[in-house]
Amino acid sequence: MAPPPTTTVPPFVGLIVRVLTFICLLISLILIATNTDTIPTNIGDVKIKFSDFYAYRYLIATVVIGMAYTLLQAAFSIFLVTTGNRLGGEGFCLFDFYGDKFISYFLATGAAASFGMTQDLKQLQNGDDTLNKFLGIADAAASLCLLGFILAVVSSVFSSYALPKRA
Repeated sequence: MAPPPTTTVPPFVGLIVRVLTFICLLISLILIATNTDTIPTNIGDVKIKFSDFYAYRYLIATVVIGMAYTLLQAAFSIFLVTTGNRLGGEGFCLFDFYGDKFISYFLATGAAASFGMTQDLKQLQNGDDTLNKFLGIADAAASLCLLGFILAVVSSVFSSYALPKRA
């Protein structure tokens, strides 16, 4: 009986996916961290920022942790591309696999929390458009985090191909 065919992905493709993930998360971080707006009220203007909302703080946390992990994995991918050897052997393949799974789901929850918060704030406006710019930027940041999630899932699939085959 012939052995099953092996599926491999060239190391530079994995590196490109990790770099794209990092870029999406970096832009998301910049957008949400610099997102501020001023709301006129009867008693004066009120300045709002991302840190006024827990869901947006959670988005920042997930993006920062995702960036740190992606940067670490990109360094390991650069090592693999330049030397042709995987750092850490079989144990590291498992770290790649489970780390990619965890980070991808973590990024998905950050994007989902931010989308939910944005929708709740839109419903509270009652036709008032004072927060539209703030909420639009928050949606853009969450969308980029969601794109980072999709790219992290692709990395997870690639890392599953590198798992040792056991019969």
